[in-house]
Amino acid sequence: MPFETGRPAAASIDAQEMLAGAERLGARLATLRGEIGRVIFGQETVVEFALAGILSGGHVLLVGVPGLGKTRLVETLGRTLGLDTRRVQFTPDLMPADILGSEVLDDAPETEGQRGGRRAFRFLPGPVFCQLLMADEINRASPRTQSALLQAMQEGHIAVAGHDRPLPRPFHVLATQNPIEQEGTYPLPEAQLDRFLLQIDLTYPEREDERAMLLATTGARMAEAEAVLTAEELAAAQALVRRMPVGNSILDAILAIVRDGRPDGSSLAIVRDHVAWGPGPRAAQALMLATRARALLDGRLAPSLEDVAALAPAVLRHRMALSFGARAEGITLAQVISAMIARIGP
Repeated sequence: MPFETGRPAAASIDAQEMLAGAERLGARLATLRGEIGRVIFGQETVVEFALAGILSGGHVLLVGVPGLGKTRLVETLGRTLGLDTRRVQFTPDLMPADILGSEVLDDAPETEGQRGGRRAFRFLPGPVFCQLLMADEINRASPRTQSALLQAMQEGHIAVAGHDRPLPRPFHVLATQNPIEQEGTYPLPEAQLDRFLLQIDLTYPEREDERAMLLATTGARMAEAEAVLTAEELAAAQALVRRMPVGNSILDAILAIVRDGRPDGSSLAIVRDHVAWGPGPRAAQALMLATRARALLDGRLAPSLEDVAALAPAVLRHRMALSFGARAEGITLAQVISAMIARIGP
């Protein structure tokens, strides 16, 4: 493999060996971001956060109005990371079996001296059996269909007809979602939202980025990104992220933010008065992993408070809900999260 991540996590890891592996990986990740930048114009923060989510071994939800390049970004990530990518277009009539697969009844071939074959069930795997599943416009399908991904996203395998069927490794779901105000959409269940490590909100591009995009995408040929990593290299990078050291100050900041988001025990009045329910322990786990991954993308071996503050909104915005009174008063979730982040200092 082009870079070495050291011995298993349970063993003692030499600091110099880890530093050398992180430096080599950092150079590869810089090349990866440059390759993505040939296709995705602007949206540097979106690309950074999406890569942080994948390096953390998690799933990512991309939210924005149609036409902002969400699908293009997922396709590009799959190509540059060398992952087996499948795409499912979520629609109101999509069924769970269209994602997971189903069993069909087959007739076995005829044998000599025997008329007809023996019937048996055969499993036809669905598109979920891949390394990167693009769930396009996931909130256009019913909650029943959305929930088909719950076990796959959490456990890395599915149960069909009484049999556990493992999914390929690594396995990631990158879902795109239109704003809920758009016609013909369904809100994602809270349990499914919590499975996404990050929710990344996309906004309209800057003028110069949009100008460059117009010139690059309306000509005779469009740029295509090339593979930079392989699935095995990505898995090694994810293992390295989990072995990166985290200081006590970072750990305390993560705990302070997440615990302050729970209305029953928060020290913030804005949370106690306006939050209906707050983030659980999975939010702290997500923030811990994502801050490590962002540091690695920046060429650093340990995360900082700036990483925590930058990633906290993407970790928390889909794991909290405002009360009816807060919405009536015009309080936004962004204001609440900003107050929570302000408590950890610069």
